[in-house]
Amino acid sequence: MPTRPTTLRTLAGATLLPLALVTPAWGRTAAQPESPATVCAVAGTLRGDHGQRAEVGLCAGDGSPQLVVSAPATCRRAGMRVRYACRTEGTWTARRAGRTLASGTLAGSLAHPGSGTYDITAAVHVRSAPAGVDLKGTVQATLTLTAPRTSPTHAVTVDRTALRRGATTTLTYTIRRNSDEGDGSARFGLVGVAGTGVRIATDDARCVNPLVGRYPARNRLPHSLDCALTELQPGHPEKVKVRVTVGATCSTVVSKLGYWLPRGQDLYTGGMLAGPTLTCR
Repeated sequence: MPTRPTTLRTLAGATLLPLALVTPAWGRTAAQPESPATVCAVAGTLRGDHGQRAEVGLCAGDGSPQLVVSAPATCRRAGMRVRYACRTEGTWTARRAGRTLASGTLAGSLAHPGSGTYDITAAVHVRSAPAGVDLKGTVQATLTLTAPRTSPTHAVTVDRTALRRGATTTLTYTIRRNSDEGDGSARFGLVGVAGTGVRIATDDARCVNPLVGRYPARNRLPHSLDCALTELQPGHPEKVKVRVTVGATCSTVVSKLGYWLPRGQDLYTGGMLAGPTLTCR
């Protein structure tokens, strides 16, 4: 059975202190953060046939609406005095009490699942610069997140969720802001599957089909719609009416909402919310 290392390491950037020499390894539960932080634990060591070695950790953000999982690593090769930099990519799965709660790509973001102790497994591919280390494998760690799942500040609903092949469907989206934080600005978008012939249109002056191509080209994407909302307030939702035309080939249509939560002059102060997905039959 895999052994459990008894020491946690704090990762800074892509630097990782030595890990337990087992593959895969389990890290102990990481320390509880008192404020938004990155929680890390040792995860395992990958080895190659010619002295290649990658010591990998797993980290998760705690205290923000989004959960980001990353796997920083330290690369080495026996007999080489090269200072390698590591690039780690792959996928991860988070389980709690044996139940899968979330999964995604490394360094990608998902809605934060809330506080609790998570067993995280990652399938990683570690490559070095300069070249010399190229390893794949599975690593595991246990992380405890203490920040509770935050209540959504915004919500998107639609009055129907099904499209019909060879027909035009009129839909009304309702966008709400439920928090006193932030302001009334948001960007609402709809995107169909390119190449299927799906068309998204509206008479709403706040919305346009996105412009593509170099100036002075005036080509627009018929399968996408972008709306600039400026008067979202608690108790005052915005409504957007659209027409979706599906041809002989079915297309799903996804919706997204980007919003702002200003904090002075901080640069990253907003978020992205997934709205309903329209299916087709």
